[in-house]
Formats: sequence, structure tokens, C-alpha cells
Amino acid sequence: MSSTDQASSQAAQLSSQNGKTSIEPVVVAKIAARAAREVNGVHELVGSGFGGTVAGFAEQVTGAAAPTTGVNVNVANNQATISVTMTVDYGVSIPQVADAVRNNIINRVQSMTGLSVQAVNIDVTDLYVPQQAAQPQAQQAGYQATAH
Repeated sequence: MSSTDQASSQAAQLSSQNGKTSIEPVVVAKIAARAAREVNGVHELVGSGFGGTVAGFAEQVTGAAAPTTGVNVNVANNQATISVTMTVDYGVSIPQVADAVRNNIINRVQSMTGLSVQAVNIDVTDLYVPQQAAQPQAQQAGYQATAH
């Protein structure tokens, strides 16, 4: 596991008459993260705790988020419980975005893995307001203009 939020537990074991298939929790986490990012109104998935801080710093340096940042998966007895931590865009209905994320994750994980999704828990930890992102750049540009 990396320093980002990711997956815990053991691989899911699916059996058929022709053999067994093992699906690692990190695979479920990647599917869930991608499914969450597909929903309009989700600005980004964010890590939590120290691992999230390290992942956030790495994302700033590299410009790319880890594929499972903001997602934690627990798989037991071919059932998945998924937790997502995210920032949403200003102006969206947070309950509607959360429901859309939850439904998309359930549909993607169940259709792609065959696992039963017991729960998708969503933690909205921040609100993205576009002016907030532009403001530091404008302040920096103003500083540079007066520094010469």
C-alpha cells in the first residue's frame, strides 16, 4: 500500500466451475476513485490524515493525484465497504452529488468485479470556490508588478 488512502483487507476470491479469480482491494479502490471522479460536481478526491498530507504534497509537486487518493476499501466475504473523502464544487447540491457518487461507485464496482457493495460512505471535507483558486495568483501577480 502507498502513503495515500487506499485499500485494506484481503483479496476477494470469486470461484466458478472453471477456476478462481482473485481481486485485490486496490483494484476496487481504483474503480471506486474513477467512478467518483466521473460525477459532475466532484472537484477532487482528497486523502486524510498524514498519508493524505503526503499525497497532497506529492500531487502539488507532480501535478497528478494517486489513483486511489481519497478512497478506502474494506473487502471481506466478497462484500466491499467503500469510504470516499472529497471536495465538491461551489453551487452544487451536496446531497445530490453524494448520491450520484454513491450510485456510480456501486454500479461500477458491482459490474466490474462481481462484489456486493455493502456501503459507500462519503465525507465532504471542503468546498471549491473558483475565486479562491484565482485569488492567490492575482495577489502574486500584483506583488511581482510592484516588486520591479
